[in-house]
Amino acid sequence: MPTYQFDHIHLNSPDAVKTAQFYEQMFGAKILRIRPRPEGSSVRLDLNGEVAMIGPPVGIPPLNATTVQPQYGLIHFGLRTDDLGKAVVELKAKGMVFAQEITPMPSGSKISYFVGPENVLVELQQY
Repeated sequence: MPTYQFDHIHLNSPDAVKTAQFYEQMFGAKILRIRPRPEGSSVRLDLNGEVAMIGPPVGIPPLNATTVQPQYGLIHFGLRTDDLGKAVVELKAKGMVFAQEITPMPSGSKISYFVGPENVLVELQQY
């Protein structure tokens, strides 16, 4: 059987460069490549070895608002941090809007959710 591992996440944005700059400013991600295209630029972004690809939207935006409730399809993606409390304070100081404050989990980890560009829900987690 072949082996598998995650390669990247892919986000759609009406302004991929602006969305990439958000992750660059908030989390220190590095923009690896910006590829201009007639339908809108696409960006390859690196966050400490994890890759996100951001491209122009296809079709119309989703009609459902961002929610932490269960739903079909991709619900959110997660970022791990070594100090969730400090991360939340720093991100709020930068203007980040949180959908869920820090919540302890039965496993001993802690999570919090914020709303990124285009209402993408992102989980911050500390193990």
